[in-house]
Amino acid sequence: MRACVATTVHHPEDARIMHRQIRALLDAGHEVTYVAPFTHFNVTPAVELSAVDVAHLASPGRVRAALRRALRGADLLIVHEHRLLRALPHRRPPVVWDVREQVAPKRLDRARRRHQVITPAEVPEATLVSPAPLPPGDTRVVHIGRLSVERGVMELIGLAERLVPHGIRVDLIGAAAPGVRPLLRDAQRVGLLDWYGYVPLRHALRMSEGALAGLSLADSSVTAVPTKILDYMGRGLPVVTTPQGAGPVEAAGCGMVVPLDVDAVLNAVLDLKEDPELRVRLGKEGHAQARLNHHWPDHAPAFVRRAESWAGATTHAPAVQPAPAPARPTLTRLRRKPDATRP
Repeated sequence: MRACVATTVHHPEDARIMHRQIRALLDAGHEVTYVAPFTHFNVTPAVELSAVDVAHLASPGRVRAALRRALRGADLLIVHEHRLLRALPHRRPPVVWDVREQVAPKRLDRARRRHQVITPAEVPEATLVSPAPLPPGDTRVVHIGRLSVERGVMELIGLAERLVPHGIRVDLIGAAAPGVRPLLRDAQRVGLLDWYGYVPLRHALRMSEGALAGLSLADSSVTAVPTKILDYMGRGLPVVTTPQGAGPVEAAGCGMVVPLDVDAVLNAVLDLKEDPELRVRLGKEGHAQARLNHHWPDHAPAFVRRAESWAGATTHAPAVQPAPAPARPTLTRLRRKPDATRP
């Protein structure tokens, strides 16, 4: 099977897209063409991919041109944002819309009449669960994922300042929106926190182990359940989250739900620091639930079979070893727009 996966919004190394779905297809022996804003995020595509570069939030015309090129010989197209459904070429294979945010029922019904749709109910959000994570420590808290105003970056900076007298550092692991990068650099320069910028998922997960807690902060404009919560659970960390992440945290009994307020987050973190037995128990509860329900390798075969059925493929292609890496991976560029994402 030849699959095409497309996004103009997400980071090309987005965990759900690249490290779970695309990786599952590649591991099953299928070919993947990936349409994504590689240049915008300063990312070099993986050597196993055929890559087509597209501008971040590209116009419908540019998206359509990129898809025409990427879909040559493709058996299936998986898109990761609704706006791409409005820019589909006339000639195309079956289309799948992967939905992770809350969507109005009418929009979902309209999409299902014309295309295949997958939601977290059918392809669950998941993570790579550590078999034996380190126990939670008491000297740092972590945040994995994109940093922006709506995802609580101002509160994270304020929290870092308030935690300094308590001997607790804040580790921020993820790319940042352009408007907040100067604030993060300034906070790092004066020693309030450590901002690592974008880090590949497997490394980010390992970096998080042994922290006091994993943080997930967001305002009401963020409707999807943050995947970082499952990442923290899979690494045995207690979770401190705003209401967007209440579902998995309360179901697993693995953390605290607080409002988007520096004082509230600070009090939750200090409670965990002062109670080692509590943080160890919460970490163990989260890890057990993550291993039972959210370990991606348990869900990957079902996702691949679903994709194969939509493409008309009846069997897995034989697993193959990647060819030796060329000097530079193939990358078809439609527009160059350099934009560094590291601090």
